[in-house]
Amino acid sequence: MEVTPVGADKFAGTSIENCYQCGKCTAGCPLADQMDVTPNQLFRLVQLGEVEKAARCGAIWLCVSCFTCTGRCPQSVECVEIIDALREYAAEHDCAPPDLQRIILFQKAFLDNIRRNGRINELELIRDFKTKGFLQDLSLPLLMKDALLAPKLMQRGKFHLTSEKAKDRELVGRIFARCTGTHAEGATS
Repeated sequence: MEVTPVGADKFAGTSIENCYQCGKCTAGCPLADQMDVTPNQLFRLVQLGEVEKAARCGAIWLCVSCFTCTGRCPQSVECVEIIDALREYAAEHDCAPPDLQRIILFQKAFLDNIRRNGRINELELIRDFKTKGFLQDLSLPLLMKDALLAPKLMQRGKFHLTSEKAKDRELVGRIFARCTGTHAEGATS
């Protein structure tokens, strides 16, 4: 992810300097009353170059990307793109709130699984997530949590012991490359 240096005019590909703090983003946000800082306060932090401080806010994790803020902005600031960039920054720089670290860990394991296989391999995903989660905080309950769900899921055909890889994993690699802005790496086996 490319984050514009502090003090620059653009952040996340949008002209953050155009925000004049009218508050329409906050007034329209369905979750603003539950956030630790309001959307316009978040954008002000970014304007002031306080990207890390903004990335530590719980508000960026409550955003449901409904695009109400972006649609209401009279200056056409891409509010949701800013919030997405702050989430990426928080994940990459380990500055997300501690209670969200495990969610980020799961998201990374999920995306790595898709990148490798072209689709979800449930056993591999569970193994990777639980191993990394356990090594992160040595939580024994994490290892056993949800273990009793496997038989029920298998009965319903929702959990598979084996998984096929997508036939065109190079296409999956190109999709990931396009989304991350990196060059296409061949899918790994």
